[in-house]
Amino acid sequence: MVKAAEFARRRKQLMRMADDDAIIILPSAPLRVRSHDTHFPYRQDSDFWYMSGFPEPEAVLVLVPGRKHGETLLFCRERDAEREAWDGPRAGPEGAVDRHGFDDAYPIADLDEILPGLLEGRSRVYYHFGRDTEFDLKLIGWVNRVRSQVRQGAQPPHEFLELGHLLHELRLFKSAAEIRLMRESARIACEAQRAAMLATRPGGREYEVEAALHYVYRRNNAVAAYEPIVGSGPNACVLHYRDNNAPTADGDLLLCDAGAEYASYASDITRTWPVNGRYSKEQRALYDVVMAAQSAALDQARPGQPWIAGHDAAVQVLTEGLLSLGLLKGSLKSALASGAYKKFYRHKTGHWLGLDVHDVGEYKLAGEFRELEPGMVFTIEPGLYIAPGTKGVPAKWQGIGIRIEDDVLVTGEGHEVLTEGVPKAVGEIEALLAQR
Repeated sequence: MVKAAEFARRRKQLMRMADDDAIIILPSAPLRVRSHDTHFPYRQDSDFWYMSGFPEPEAVLVLVPGRKHGETLLFCRERDAEREAWDGPRAGPEGAVDRHGFDDAYPIADLDEILPGLLEGRSRVYYHFGRDTEFDLKLIGWVNRVRSQVRQGAQPPHEFLELGHLLHELRLFKSAAEIRLMRESARIACEAQRAAMLATRPGGREYEVEAALHYVYRRNNAVAAYEPIVGSGPNACVLHYRDNNAPTADGDLLLCDAGAEYASYASDITRTWPVNGRYSKEQRALYDVVMAAQSAALDQARPGQPWIAGHDAAVQVLTEGLLSLGLLKGSLKSALASGAYKKFYRHKTGHWLGLDVHDVGEYKLAGEFRELEPGMVFTIEPGLYIAPGTKGVPAKWQGIGIRIEDDVLVTGEGHEVLTEGVPKAVGEIEALLAQR
């Protein structure tokens, strides 16, 4: 786990970046109603968690660089024996200081009274404007309260800045503790994918495969990082398919895009396997193209390479493969220039990964794709999708969707594939499926 001392270092680092005349305000995620008086399982806001490690709702983190009476403040719920008997224990302000390392903590009910005083004398406010309309209005009200005291000598903030500009650059680079958690998240996700392969059978249902995933997640104290995509046959061609209720038919492929969330850190894996245990000739031909594309992208995963280099390498290999199979016509140069490959490949080859599945962090700096650096984690996930009814495509290719996705850590020497624990070579997958 990430220790309290690391969260404290993060807060110090963010305050150094913001400078002494700033104030940083970050509210927790709200509870979300699912139906009437039941709620979705609570999941803390990723930015709030990254800076605090505090798991409760109804909390606000305030960082005041250079404040003599304490720079790191948390407003949170007070202890309440009656509510805790229903909902579980709370840290309270005392626990926030003792266990989480804040300089001071106050009841959340005192926020309206105390925060205007913290804003006074600060020239800049860092905050996520537009995420929470209700909190936006509260913040505007607190600022206006300070402005109303200008004639009495109050100094209200005059600059409002997007907090993500600073905070998300920190989150992009994973610490040793974060990498340990991401390795464990990946390990659990690999185990789940193997279980999903073994749960697949002709005449079954996609939700049976999904159930195997969830069982492994919960058995390992994890949850799904996102709603799994379990698409068999033509459903594999729907990029964000989530119904997961169709039959798994003999002769079809099944695409399973699923990841675990362990200690708030996500993994993200996609594998595509034959329901009956053996790839057909056409399935194997397309699968080999996607595998070669992923290998080409992985070759670009090293420090100093532009983030986009992996995508460009994958696109070239995919296009070459489509041309060789007769699914595209013309030259490689013209097919790349015209974007003809996008008929079968509509997404980028990866994304940042961390506390969020599609994690924060800029892909470009000063208009240019940024270079990879040690500590970055991202996915590499080329695919090909030939939907039923695609014009100009022979019937034997239609209804085949394939994606191969792994999680990759950039290291000082190159990269580490975090999700190697689940097969992806054709022979390895067929051997595992033969164990059913």
